[in-house]
Formats: sequence, C-alpha cells, structure tokens
Amino acid sequence: MNYIENVYICLAAPFLVAVFCARKRSRRVLLFMLGGMTACLLSSYLSTFAASVEGIDLSAASLEIAPLVEEIMKLLPILFYLLVFEPEKESVVVGVFMTAVGFATFENVCYLAQNGAQGVFHLLIRGFGAGAMHVVCGAIIGTGLIYIWKEKWLRVAGTVGLLALAITFHGIYNILISQTGVPAAVGFLLPVLTAVAVVILYNPVNRLIEREQE
Repeated sequence: MNYIENVYICLAAPFLVAVFCARKRSRRVLLFMLGGMTACLLSSYLSTFAASVEGIDLSAASLEIAPLVEEIMKLLPILFYLLVFEPEKESVVVGVFMTAVGFATFENVCYLAQNGAQGVFHLLIRGFGAGAMHVVCGAIIGTGLIYIWKEKWLRVAGTVGLLALAITFHGIYNILISQTGVPAAVGFLLPVLTAVAVVILYNPVNRLIEREQE
C-alpha cells in the first residue's frame, strides 16, 4: 500500500526549509510549487471520496471526476494570491506555472511509487505528457486571469469560463491516454504540441495586446 501523504512529507520538507532560507522572489516560487504539490495531494483525497460516493471505480473517476477536482484545486492558490495580494502580471504568470509544475511533479512521483520505475521510454513519454498537460491548463487559466481580472464584473464569469476550458482540455487528455494505440499516442502528444504552440504564439500575441493598450 502506498501512503502518498508520506511521499508528500518527504518532498515538502526540503521546500519548507528552502522557503525560510530564500529571498522574497525565490520564496514565492517555492511556495507556489509547494502549493501545487499540496493541491495534488488534496485532489487525490477528494477524487477518491467522490468516487466512493458515486460508486464508481478509480479508472472511471480519473475520466469523470479528476479533471474537475484537479483544475479547481490548482486554481485555488492563484485565486488566494490574486484576492489577497493584488500582484503584478508577471507574478501571476509565475505563480500559475509553478503551481502547475508542483502539481505535475508530485503526480509523477506518486505514479512512480505506485507503478515502479521500469520502462524508461514509457515514463519519459508519460512524464512529458502529464507535465505539459498541467502546464498548458495553467497557461489557459493564468493568461486569461491576467486580462479578465482588470474588470471586476468579468472576474467570476471569466474565471468559470477559463476553468471550464482547462477542465475540458484535461478531460480530453485523460480520455485519450486511457486508450491504447494511436489514441493514446495522440493523447500524450497533444499537450506537448500545444505547449510548443503556446511558446511560439505567446510572445507575438502578448506584444500585440500591449501595443493596443498603449
């Protein structure tokens, strides 16, 4: 039996030590990564609880429940940061990405603890696929929040819309990788290719928006 809370403690301990030793900006990055790992731990508890209430197995829960629960939990640290500190645009982007990285890292470690570390090629594909998926979902929400948060009347509806988009992308990924053959390959490649597209398109689009706002 795997005790993921014990895995969490082992991973979180160095982060907590580093938080007290780091400077302000580095401390923020570490806290967001720790927040992402915490969100992953809580998501596993909530998904398991919801699956038991609904009377479905964990495989079905990963398709029907996990995308909703995980994206909401990843969003909570960012919403807290926005509501309490009213940060600058760059800080929000860093926070979203580091939360996603922390979440994906802890998820991959739990996967290794449960399934073993055999099959380097499969683990490489799985690691990049899951990591890219969480980062892309973070990019969807983070980039959108930067612009909708300026208008108070748009905050609630806009946040729900961004969350729905991230959940949909996450759900499609989970459905595809649960298959075999070509659908699984497409599932693993989809977030990686999307992440590459985001990197290519983000800077030109960002410059265009900034030019329009001047």
